[in-house]
Amino acid sequence: HVQLVESGGGSVQPGGSLRLSCVATEYIPYKFCVGWFRQVPGKEREGLASIDSDGATMYADSVKGRFTISQDNAENTLYLQMNSLKPEDSGTYFCVADILENCYQPYDHTDFPYWGQGTQVTVS
Repeated sequence: HVQLVESGGGSVQPGGSLRLSCVATEYIPYKFCVGWFRQVPGKEREGLASIDSDGATMYADSVKGRFTISQDNAENTLYLQMNSLKPEDSGTYFCVADILENCYQPYDHTDFPYWGQGTQVTVS
């Protein structure tokens, strides 16, 4: 059973940067899709970015050009580098994983059985 632990959230001014990290408690040796979702109270969870076991990345239009997803397989760690942050980027950020599947858009949170506990990002 894979567990995901996020870190790196915090408060930043508009235009600033943050880097989120997500450590998987065990190595996922199979085909997988991992990524990041954002939850804002009163709104649907929004898929932001994903990367698959081949290293292919995808992004939501809302973050394309500003956010970069990457992974360090040796460290079982997923990253989300967030630049040019806007107030509307505020929310709780979740690391997600799906095993034995490719990544698909549009993102559907029900496709990901594994979720971290979330880390808060505030841009103001």
